[in-house]
Amino acid sequence: MSYIWSDQLLGLGIPVEYFLFIRVLMAGIILLIINIISENDIRIHKEDALKFVLLAAFEPLIYFFCETYGIKFTESPTYAALIIATTPVFASFAGVLFFKEQMNWKNRLGILVCLSGLTMTTLSASSIGRLFILGVLLLLLAVFAEVGHASCTKALSDKYKPTVIVMYQFLIGSVLMLPTFLSNGLVDFDPDIYLCWKVFRPILCLAILCSSVAFSLWAVTIKHLGVAKSSIFLSMIPVVTAVVGAILGQEHLSLLQWCGIAVACTGLIMAQLSSTLKKS
Repeated sequence: MSYIWSDQLLGLGIPVEYFLFIRVLMAGIILLIINIISENDIRIHKEDALKFVLLAAFEPLIYFFCETYGIKFTESPTYAALIIATTPVFASFAGVLFFKEQMNWKNRLGILVCLSGLTMTTLSASSIGRLFILGVLLLLLAVFAEVGHASCTKALSDKYKPTVIVMYQFLIGSVLMLPTFLSNGLVDFDPDIYLCWKVFRPILCLAILCSSVAFSLWAVTIKHLGVAKSSIFLSMIPVVTAVVGAILGQEHLSLLQWCGIAVACTGLIMAQLSSTLKKS
């Protein structure tokens, strides 16, 4: 749903730097209150300070900006979701390059199937944004940022509770985003528009549901399943986005595009599933 709500804000002409900063700051404050009420230990060990800064740099700073501008330039939440859903593919490559994990022929075939499905969906579009290619490149950069975010989360998960990790992720992230908020987010600021319910409702949904709740659950998932296994679930993002977009009337997909989504998701699962079953 974050892709749908972000697309709504972009359609209203709200600057990316404005609603991303408000979203991240609100999520950090909400989680701070929750951690204080829950009496969680929120102290950061000195040796982990750099990891938290890297975590916040990967996501929300790099990821959110690249993802949101990717949605803006491709002019389609579904295309954006499809590209973000390739994260498991790149996570597999990262495992091979940095952690010496094995990739069998089924995994490689799954990657090819995934890319074929993405190509089917993209090339069958009746129209694309003028800056579509730039949007795709930004979304791919967001994918790499997500892999870095998941790796940092995993490294911190043994010492800190998931809500504490995500709290600092967003509080530090809001500090990193502050310069862009002050320079670009408040340009032509009109309180009657920027603070109206039509604008603030999707921002609240993004802050509470997509950031506070979803990211905390995601941190729990990474802690218990690891980076590779948890990334499999990202393959469901484009399905949910496309279905919700179609229900809300924001996306009108052809039969070939629906087939492309199915093929891409099948490939993503193939790229990860065989190794998971073997370990099970």
